[in-house]
Amino acid sequence: MKRTVFIAAAALVLAAGCKDKKNMENPFFAAWGTPYEIPDFGRIKTDHYMPAFEEGMRQQKAEIDAIVNNPEAPTFENTVLAYEYSGQLLQEVSMVFFNLTSCNNSDEMEAIEEEVTPLLSAHGDDIALNAKLFERVKAVYDQRGSLDLNPEQQRLLEEQYKGFVRSGANVPVEQQERFRQLNEQIASLTMRFAQNVLKATNAYTKTLDDGTEVGLQLPSWEPFMQTCPNRALREELWHAYADRCKDGEFDNTKIIDTLVNLRLERANILGFESHAAYVLDNTLAKTPNAVYKCLLDIWIPALKVAKQERDQYQAMLEKDEPGARLQPWDWRYYAEKLRVEKYDLDDAVVRPYFALDSVLQGAFGVANKLYGITFVERADLPTYDKEARGFEVKDGDEVIGILYMDFHPRASKRSGAWMTEFRGQQRNQQGENVIPIIQVVCNFTKPTVDKPSLLNFDESETLFHEFGHALHGLLSKCTYPSLAGTNVPRDFVELPSQVMENWCRHPQVMKNYAHHYQTGEVIPDELIQKIDAAATYGQGFITTELLAASLLDMDYHTLKEKRAIDPLQFEEQAMQRIGLIPEIVSRYRSPYFQHVFTTGYDAGYYSYTWTAILDADAFEAFVESGDLFNPELARKFRHLLESGNTISPMVLYRGFRGKDPDAKALLKRKGML
Repeated sequence: MKRTVFIAAAALVLAAGCKDKKNMENPFFAAWGTPYEIPDFGRIKTDHYMPAFEEGMRQQKAEIDAIVNNPEAPTFENTVLAYEYSGQLLQEVSMVFFNLTSCNNSDEMEAIEEEVTPLLSAHGDDIALNAKLFERVKAVYDQRGSLDLNPEQQRLLEEQYKGFVRSGANVPVEQQERFRQLNEQIASLTMRFAQNVLKATNAYTKTLDDGTEVGLQLPSWEPFMQTCPNRALREELWHAYADRCKDGEFDNTKIIDTLVNLRLERANILGFESHAAYVLDNTLAKTPNAVYKCLLDIWIPALKVAKQERDQYQAMLEKDEPGARLQPWDWRYYAEKLRVEKYDLDDAVVRPYFALDSVLQGAFGVANKLYGITFVERADLPTYDKEARGFEVKDGDEVIGILYMDFHPRASKRSGAWMTEFRGQQRNQQGENVIPIIQVVCNFTKPTVDKPSLLNFDESETLFHEFGHALHGLLSKCTYPSLAGTNVPRDFVELPSQVMENWCRHPQVMKNYAHHYQTGEVIPDELIQKIDAAATYGQGFITTELLAASLLDMDYHTLKEKRAIDPLQFEEQAMQRIGLIPEIVSRYRSPYFQHVFTTGYDAGYYSYTWTAILDADAFEAFVESGDLFNPELARKFRHLLESGNTISPMVLYRGFRGKDPDAKALLKRKGML
């Protein structure tokens, strides 16, 4: 419902009221004493987490009680601000713990997660359903027109009130116990879903005849699927990837069945006809109908292109194996084969120009040219893993944030790429700016003894994408933590990330960072032209698999009546309904679709497409200006990044662009216009 701030100060020790030696040794109960008060990961032991969680909940409960029992009339300061800044210790330990369960997990961490998740759910409900607390917040909200609040204070009040309502403050007393049960069950199920996917992914490896191993992490699996000429082996590896968690030890199908119905029941209690209606009420899209229209408008031209691609690959397969019919495990192989033939563009030729450090410096360079900021690596900053690299982020001489980059797969890390934070930007109650501590996590191929980590172009775009999220957090200039950084509607949060991909692929920028890792040669114009020419290649597949996943997500969460769900059957029917050709499957099949069953994109996976319209239109402004680093446009876009959720997102966008976004820019970029 809300995010609280982290302030590591000696006052925490007093507030904790911990006198025994064991608690005094818990590093969460004192100032870290590290540069920028970064959590001292090396001092944190697994047995520190539960006492810190328990103490954090105890402290916030006491803070909430103090607000509720305040004899003075409710005011912005004694109610809204007091609540905004409550729970600092709990926020701190939560940020550290849950970020590490995603990137540095262990059996011990999983056990703690299972123990603490229902406790946190109950604690959150105790606050959200506290009638006296909501009564005070509502009293301030009802007076908002007569209060002398600045725009950011007004926004905080409105968002806080809305957050309470969306979290169940108006749920009738007789339904509150069931509402609590739903929240606890949903939290536990999403946790188990993620654990199953991680375990299933790690459980499979295939040793090839040459002794190399292929796993289900994309940096290993996808290049194999693109280059393996053995069709039977491709089929085996495709099923290993696509059939994860559909049965057996790590079966997620029953979790999906339960989770979808629990989400629907909770939405009904909150007064919405579906879970999607509940989620979208707090977004730019607003309604399921608007989302479906956005997706289907692009689905029609995308599917047409996908069918043309299918026919090409079928003809190629027919030459290799007369009479064979194209299957999903053939698509990547023939797509790559045709790409090499058509554009003479071979990943083996491309990768040497995209060494990880070169791409990283390219992203840093774009940020420097746009916003004037610099990145200084510091090996002395505390880290949670030897592979995590820490950077100071400077605006002139001022350090405005800390950035951690964690690039390579390991068994303790979930798949994919993401940005998160160990601490968000904010101003504390003394008015002092607290700089953010941002984390970017990826899964790129590890370097070898004689070769650095070499990225394909898609992976290079992934790095720029997550770095764009990081900039949203790093450049934040907000007062209140719950409005700062990336705390914006889900279908706006992808704009800062996706727009960065445009600079990554632009020839002018590419020549600045794409240098051969052995010779230092700048990427040749001929290769840039091939990459550029191939930019729209394969967009039928890329777009339809993304849209298929988005529509599947919406189909699950627009259900209006509880029903038994067989996810495999449900998915098949959903794909048939939109006419997805059998040679393509949803980008994420239901049993491992973590975005919507774990990481908070439920009824929100559409946002990648929704925001793609914004990002294409936004970059078009720079192109139209004739300067990719146009200072005036960069200043306006930085203001958008700095503002977080203190201003309505579309007001921010129109302030940058001067008009509403135009979808033509996206279709043009995809070669579908």
